Amino acid sequence: MKLEQITKELQTQQADAAWITTPLNIFYFTGYLSDPHERLLALLIKANGEQILFCPQLEMEDVKNSPFEGEIIGYLDTENGLDKYPLKINKLLVEAEHLTLHRQRALIDAFGVQHFGDIDQTIKELRNVKNENEIATIKKACELADKCIEIGVAFLKEGVTERQVVNHIENEIKAYGVNEMSFDTMVLFGDHAASPHGTPGDRQLQNDEFVLFDLGVIYDNYCSDMTRTVKFGTPSDEAQEIYNIVLKAEQEAIAAIKPGVTIKDVDDIARNIISDAGYGEYFPHRLGHGLGLEEHEYQDVSSSNTNQFVAGMVVTVEPGIYVPGVAGVRIEDDILVTEDGHESLTGYEK
Repeated sequence: MKLEQITKELQTQQADAAWITTPLNIFYFTGYLSDPHERLLALLIKANGEQILFCPQLEMEDVKNSPFEGEIIGYLDTENGLDKYPLKINKLLVEAEHLTLHRQRALIDAFGVQHFGDIDQTIKELRNVKNENEIATIKKACELADKCIEIGVAFLKEGVTERQVVNHIENEIKAYGVNEMSFDTMVLFGDHAASPHGTPGDRQLQNDEFVLFDLGVIYDNYCSDMTRTVKFGTPSDEAQEIYNIVLKAEQEAIAAIKPGVTIKDVDDIARNIISDAGYGEYFPHRLGHGLGLEEHEYQDVSSSNTNQFVAGMVVTVEPGIYVPGVAGVRIEDDILVTEDGHESLTGYEK
Protein backbone atom coordinates (compact mmCIF):
# COMPACT_ATOMS: atom_id res chain seq x y z
CA MET A 1 0.00 0.00 0.00
CA LYS A 2 2.85 2.40 0.85
CA LEU A 3 4.56 1.72 -2.48
CA GLU A 4 1.29 2.04 -4.38
CA GLN A 5 0.69 5.49 -2.92
CA ILE A 6 4.13 6.65 -4.02
CA THR A 7 3.74 5.32 -7.56
CA LYS A 8 0.26 6.84 -7.75
CA GLU A 9 1.71 10.24 -6.79
CA LEU A 10 4.42 9.81 -9.41
CA GLN A 11 1.74 9.26 -12.03
CA THR A 12 -0.28 12.23 -10.79
CA GLN A 13 2.73 14.55 -11.01
CA GLN A 14 3.98 12.88 -14.22
CA ALA A 15 7.30 12.17 -12.56
CA ASP A 16 9.80 9.42 -13.32
CA ALA A 17 10.88 8.60 -9.77
CA ALA A 18 10.90 9.60 -6.11
CA TRP A 19 14.10 10.23 -4.13
CA ILE A 20 13.71 9.62 -0.38
CA THR A 21 16.55 10.63 1.92
CA THR A 22 15.24 11.06 5.48
CA PRO A 23 16.54 8.02 7.44
CA LEU A 24 13.22 7.46 9.22
CA ASN A 25 11.29 7.65 5.95
CA ILE A 26 13.73 5.20 4.37
CA PHE A 27 13.07 2.89 7.33
CA TYR A 28 9.31 3.37 6.87
CA PHE A 29 9.50 2.05 3.30
CA THR A 30 12.32 -0.50 3.60
CA GLY A 31 12.56 -1.71 7.19
CA TYR A 32 16.22 -0.63 7.22
CA LEU A 33 17.28 2.07 9.69
CA SER A 34 20.66 3.76 9.65
CA ASP A 35 22.26 7.06 10.54
CA PRO A 36 24.49 7.71 7.52
CA HIS A 37 26.09 10.82 9.03
CA GLU A 38 27.53 12.76 6.08
CA ARG A 39 27.30 9.82 3.69
CA LEU A 40 24.61 9.34 1.07
CA LEU A 41 21.70 7.07 2.01
CA ALA A 42 18.78 7.29 -0.38
CA LEU A 43 15.85 5.26 -1.67
CA LEU A 44 14.92 5.64 -5.34
CA ILE A 45 11.39 4.54 -6.24
CA LYS A 46 10.62 4.41 -9.95
CA ALA A 47 7.20 4.90 -11.49
CA ASN A 48 7.00 1.14 -12.18
CA GLY A 49 7.50 0.39 -8.48
CA GLU A 50 11.14 -0.67 -8.74
CA GLN A 51 13.17 0.26 -5.64
CA ILE A 52 16.89 0.99 -5.45
CA LEU A 53 18.66 1.75 -2.16
CA PHE A 54 21.95 3.68 -2.29
CA CYS A 55 24.05 3.02 0.81
CA PRO A 56 27.67 3.05 1.98
CA GLN A 57 29.51 -0.18 1.16
CA LEU A 58 30.14 -0.72 4.86
CA GLU A 59 26.36 -1.15 5.39
CA MET A 60 25.73 -3.58 2.53
CA GLU A 61 25.48 -6.71 4.69
CA ASP A 62 23.15 -4.99 7.14
CA VAL A 63 20.85 -3.97 4.28
CA LYS A 64 20.89 -7.53 2.89
CA ASN A 65 19.80 -8.80 6.31
CA SER A 66 16.95 -6.26 6.51
CA PRO A 67 13.42 -6.68 5.12
CA PHE A 68 14.34 -4.62 2.02
CA GLU A 69 13.86 -6.63 -1.18
CA GLY A 70 14.90 -4.14 -3.86
CA GLU A 71 18.24 -3.52 -5.55
CA ILE A 72 21.16 -2.35 -3.41
CA ILE A 73 23.82 0.04 -4.70
CA GLY A 74 26.82 0.14 -2.38
CA TYR A 75 29.68 2.59 -2.73
CA LEU A 76 33.05 3.17 -1.09
CA ASP A 77 33.91 6.38 0.75
CA THR A 78 36.20 7.25 -2.16
CA GLU A 79 33.37 6.86 -4.72
CA ASN A 80 30.35 8.90 -5.77
CA GLY A 81 27.44 6.54 -5.17
CA LEU A 82 25.30 8.25 -7.80
CA ASP A 83 27.79 7.34 -10.51
CA LYS A 84 27.22 3.64 -9.85
CA TYR A 85 23.67 3.67 -11.23
CA PRO A 86 23.51 5.42 -14.63
CA LEU A 87 20.01 6.82 -15.13
CA LYS A 88 18.29 9.68 -16.94
CA ILE A 89 15.43 11.35 -15.05
CA ASN A 90 13.29 14.15 -16.44
CA LYS A 91 11.21 14.84 -13.31
CA LEU A 92 12.16 13.70 -9.81
CA LEU A 93 10.06 14.00 -6.66
CA VAL A 94 12.16 14.73 -3.57
CA GLU A 95 11.75 15.49 0.12
CA ALA A 96 12.00 19.24 -0.30
CA GLU A 97 12.13 19.72 3.47
CA HIS A 98 15.26 17.55 3.70
CA LEU A 99 17.21 17.75 0.44
CA THR A 100 20.17 20.12 0.54
CA LEU A 101 21.14 22.36 -2.34
CA HIS A 102 24.44 20.49 -2.56
CA ARG A 103 22.67 17.14 -3.01
CA GLN A 104 20.21 18.66 -5.49
CA ARG A 105 23.10 19.79 -7.68
CA ALA A 106 24.61 16.29 -7.45
CA LEU A 107 21.32 14.78 -8.67
CA ILE A 108 21.24 17.14 -11.63
CA ASP A 109 24.82 16.24 -12.53
CA ALA A 110 24.31 12.48 -12.14
CA PHE A 111 20.81 11.94 -13.53
CA GLY A 112 20.29 15.00 -15.70
CA VAL A 113 17.17 15.97 -13.75
CA GLN A 114 15.25 18.72 -15.51
CA HIS A 115 12.36 19.22 -13.07
CA PHE A 116 11.81 18.67 -9.35
CA GLY A 117 8.60 18.14 -7.38
CA ASP A 118 7.73 17.40 -3.75
CA ILE A 119 6.89 14.01 -2.23
CA ASP A 120 6.82 15.30 1.40
CA GLN A 121 3.06 15.57 1.86
CA THR A 122 2.36 12.12 0.39
CA ILE A 123 4.74 10.56 2.90
CA LYS A 124 3.27 12.58 5.77
CA GLU A 125 -0.23 11.39 4.89
CA LEU A 126 0.96 7.78 4.79
CA ARG A 127 2.72 7.99 8.16
CA ASN A 128 -0.27 9.83 9.64
CA VAL A 129 -2.38 6.65 9.65
CA LYS A 130 -0.79 3.80 11.58
CA ASN A 131 -1.32 0.11 10.81
CA GLU A 132 -1.97 -2.57 13.44
CA ASN A 133 1.72 -3.36 13.96
CA GLU A 134 2.62 0.30 14.40
CA ILE A 135 -0.22 0.80 16.89
CA ALA A 136 0.86 -2.23 18.92
CA THR A 137 4.43 -0.92 19.03
CA ILE A 138 3.37 2.57 20.11
CA LYS A 139 1.17 1.04 22.82
CA LYS A 140 4.21 -0.74 24.23
CA ALA A 141 6.22 2.50 24.12
CA CYS A 142 3.41 4.19 26.05
CA GLU A 143 3.34 1.44 28.68
CA LEU A 144 7.06 1.99 29.21
CA ALA A 145 6.53 5.76 29.51
CA ASP A 146 3.95 5.06 32.23
CA LYS A 147 6.59 2.95 33.96
CA CYS A 148 9.06 5.85 33.77
CA ILE A 149 6.62 8.12 35.60
CA GLU A 150 6.06 5.43 38.22
CA ILE A 151 9.82 5.13 38.74
CA GLY A 152 10.23 8.89 38.99
CA VAL A 153 7.39 9.45 41.44
CA ALA A 154 8.66 6.68 43.74
CA PHE A 155 12.07 8.40 43.86
CA LEU A 156 10.77 11.81 44.97
CA LYS A 157 11.99 13.03 48.35
CA GLU A 158 12.69 16.39 49.87
CA GLY A 159 16.08 17.72 48.79
CA VAL A 160 16.50 15.56 45.70
CA THR A 161 17.45 17.52 42.57
CA GLU A 162 15.72 17.54 39.21
CA ARG A 163 18.82 16.14 37.56
CA GLN A 164 19.00 13.27 40.05
CA VAL A 165 15.41 12.27 39.29
CA VAL A 166 16.09 12.37 35.54
CA ASN A 167 19.19 10.18 35.92
CA HIS A 168 17.33 7.72 38.13
CA ILE A 169 14.47 7.31 35.65
CA GLU A 170 16.77 6.82 32.66
CA ASN A 171 18.97 4.33 34.52
CA GLU A 172 16.12 2.26 35.99
CA ILE A 173 14.06 2.01 32.78
CA LYS A 174 16.99 0.24 31.09
CA ALA A 175 16.06 -2.85 33.07
CA TYR A 176 12.84 -2.95 31.02
CA GLY A 177 14.67 -3.03 27.70
CA VAL A 178 14.69 0.69 26.95
CA ASN A 179 17.89 1.91 25.33
CA GLU A 180 16.83 5.36 24.25
CA MET A 181 14.43 8.09 25.31
CA SER A 182 12.29 9.89 22.74
CA PHE A 183 13.81 13.23 23.81
CA ASP A 184 15.66 14.73 26.77
CA THR A 185 13.70 13.76 29.87
CA MET A 186 12.21 16.75 31.67
CA VAL A 187 11.66 16.87 35.44
CA LEU A 188 10.88 20.31 36.87
CA PHE A 189 9.94 21.30 40.41
CA GLY A 190 7.47 23.94 41.57
CA ASP A 191 7.81 27.36 39.94
CA HIS A 192 10.67 26.04 37.79
CA ALA A 193 7.99 24.21 35.78
CA ALA A 194 6.57 27.59 34.74
CA SER A 195 9.00 27.38 31.82
CA PRO A 196 7.29 25.04 29.31
CA HIS A 197 10.65 23.85 27.94
CA GLY A 198 12.70 24.21 31.09
CA THR A 199 15.98 22.37 31.62
CA PRO A 200 16.36 20.09 34.67
CA GLY A 201 19.16 21.24 36.94
CA ASP A 202 20.19 21.43 40.57
CA ARG A 203 16.86 22.82 41.82
CA GLN A 204 15.98 20.82 44.96
CA LEU A 205 12.52 19.46 45.67
CA GLN A 206 10.70 21.22 48.47
CA ASN A 207 7.60 20.09 50.30
CA ASP A 208 4.18 21.26 49.09
CA GLU A 209 4.85 21.80 45.39
CA PHE A 210 4.13 20.16 42.05
CA VAL A 211 6.59 18.08 40.04
CA LEU A 212 6.29 18.06 36.26
CA PHE A 213 7.49 14.99 34.34
CA ASP A 214 7.65 15.14 30.53
CA LEU A 215 9.21 12.10 28.90
CA GLY A 216 8.93 9.30 26.40
CA VAL A 217 10.79 6.22 25.24
CA ILE A 218 11.66 4.70 21.89
CA TYR A 219 10.49 1.11 21.55
CA ASP A 220 11.26 -0.75 18.33
CA ASN A 221 11.83 2.66 16.65
CA TYR A 222 8.46 4.15 17.72
CA CYS A 223 8.04 6.91 20.28
CA SER A 224 5.88 7.76 23.25
CA ASP A 225 5.51 11.24 24.76
CA MET A 226 3.62 11.94 27.97
CA THR A 227 3.46 14.48 30.78
CA ARG A 228 2.26 14.20 34.34
CA THR A 229 2.26 16.89 37.01
CA VAL A 230 2.13 15.28 40.46
CA LYS A 231 1.74 16.62 43.98
CA PHE A 232 4.55 16.42 46.50
CA GLY A 233 2.86 17.37 49.73
CA THR A 234 0.11 19.99 49.42
CA PRO A 235 0.76 22.69 46.79
CA SER A 236 -0.77 26.15 47.18
CA ASP A 237 -4.46 26.70 46.49
CA GLU A 238 -3.63 28.62 43.30
CA ALA A 239 -1.34 25.87 42.04
CA GLN A 240 -4.03 23.25 42.67
CA GLU A 241 -6.63 25.43 40.95
CA ILE A 242 -4.35 25.64 37.92
CA TYR A 243 -3.97 21.86 37.95
CA ASN A 244 -7.74 21.31 38.01
CA ILE A 245 -8.27 23.68 35.07
CA VAL A 246 -5.62 21.94 32.99
CA LEU A 247 -7.06 18.53 33.85
CA LYS A 248 -10.55 19.64 32.79
CA ALA A 249 -9.18 21.07 29.55
CA GLU A 250 -7.35 17.86 28.74
CA GLN A 251 -10.24 15.55 29.61
CA GLU A 252 -12.83 17.48 27.62
CA ALA A 253 -10.55 17.84 24.61
CA ILE A 254 -9.82 14.10 24.57
CA ALA A 255 -13.52 13.28 24.96
CA ALA A 256 -14.27 15.12 21.70
CA ILE A 257 -11.78 13.17 19.57
CA LYS A 258 -13.25 10.86 16.95
CA PRO A 259 -13.09 10.46 13.16
CA GLY A 260 -14.63 13.39 11.30
CA VAL A 261 -14.04 15.96 14.05
CA THR A 262 -12.04 19.00 12.93
CA ILE A 263 -8.67 19.16 14.66
CA LYS A 264 -8.85 22.88 15.42
CA ASP A 265 -12.16 22.38 17.24
CA VAL A 266 -10.47 20.10 19.79
CA ASP A 267 -7.73 22.66 20.36
CA ASP A 268 -10.47 25.29 20.83
CA ILE A 269 -12.18 23.19 23.51
CA ALA A 270 -9.09 23.09 25.70
CA ARG A 271 -8.05 26.66 24.94
CA ASN A 272 -11.50 28.07 25.75
CA ILE A 273 -11.63 26.29 29.10
CA ILE A 274 -8.28 27.75 30.06
CA SER A 275 -9.14 31.21 28.71
CA ASP A 276 -12.53 31.29 30.45
CA ALA A 277 -10.74 30.53 33.73
CA GLY A 278 -8.56 33.60 33.21
CA TYR A 279 -5.33 31.85 32.24
CA GLY A 280 -5.44 32.15 28.45
CA GLU A 281 -2.20 34.12 28.22
CA TYR A 282 -0.42 31.37 30.16
CA PHE A 283 -1.18 28.66 27.57
CA PRO A 284 1.35 29.62 24.86
CA HIS A 285 1.58 26.47 22.75
CA ARG A 286 -0.55 24.24 20.53
CA LEU A 287 -2.61 21.47 22.08
CA GLY A 288 -0.55 18.63 20.63
CA HIS A 289 1.03 16.91 17.65
CA GLY A 290 1.27 13.66 15.76
CA LEU A 291 3.30 10.80 17.21
CA GLY A 292 4.99 7.78 15.65
CA LEU A 293 8.52 7.24 14.38
CA GLU A 294 9.19 10.76 15.65
CA GLU A 295 8.00 12.35 18.88
CA HIS A 296 6.77 15.37 16.90
CA GLU A 297 5.32 14.54 13.51
CA TYR A 298 2.38 15.33 11.23
CA GLN A 299 -0.29 16.37 12.12
CA ASP A 300 -0.30 19.59 14.09
CA VAL A 301 -3.03 19.66 16.75
CA SER A 302 -3.59 23.40 16.81
CA SER A 303 -6.11 26.15 16.22
CA SER A 304 -4.85 26.57 12.64
CA ASN A 305 -5.41 22.98 11.48
CA THR A 306 -8.74 22.53 9.68
CA ASN A 307 -8.09 18.88 8.80
CA GLN A 308 -10.17 16.16 10.42
CA PHE A 309 -9.22 13.29 12.69
CA VAL A 310 -9.17 9.92 10.95
CA ALA A 311 -8.97 6.42 12.39
CA GLY A 312 -5.40 5.26 12.88
CA MET A 313 -3.96 8.65 13.84
CA VAL A 314 -1.98 8.88 17.06
CA VAL A 315 -1.73 12.35 18.60
CA THR A 316 -0.77 13.97 21.86
CA VAL A 317 -3.14 16.14 23.88
CA GLU A 318 -1.15 18.36 26.24
CA PRO A 319 -2.71 21.58 27.53
CA GLY A 320 -0.72 23.57 30.06
CA ILE A 321 -0.72 26.68 32.22
CA TYR A 322 2.57 28.30 33.19
CA VAL A 323 2.47 31.15 35.70
CA PRO A 324 5.92 32.56 36.55
CA GLY A 325 6.69 32.44 40.24
CA VAL A 326 3.66 30.23 40.97
CA ALA A 327 3.56 26.93 39.10
CA GLY A 328 3.70 25.20 35.75
CA VAL A 329 1.19 22.45 35.03
CA ARG A 330 0.96 20.30 31.89
CA ILE A 331 -0.89 17.02 31.46
CA GLU A 332 -0.32 14.99 28.32
CA ASP A 333 -1.61 11.71 26.94
CA ASP A 334 -1.05 9.81 23.71
CA ILE A 335 -4.39 9.25 21.97
CA LEU A 336 -5.24 6.74 19.25
CA VAL A 337 -8.15 7.70 17.00
CA THR A 338 -10.30 4.59 16.58
CA GLU A 339 -13.09 3.80 14.13
CA ASP A 340 -15.75 5.08 16.51
CA GLY A 341 -13.89 7.33 18.93
CA HIS A 342 -10.52 7.24 20.67
CA GLU A 343 -8.32 5.26 23.04
CA SER A 344 -5.78 6.65 25.50
CA LEU A 345 -2.52 4.73 25.18
CA THR A 346 -0.94 6.31 28.28
CA GLY A 347 -2.58 5.50 31.57
CA TYR A 348 -0.65 6.76 34.58
CA GLU A 349 -3.09 8.28 37.08
CA LYS A 350 -4.03 11.96 36.93
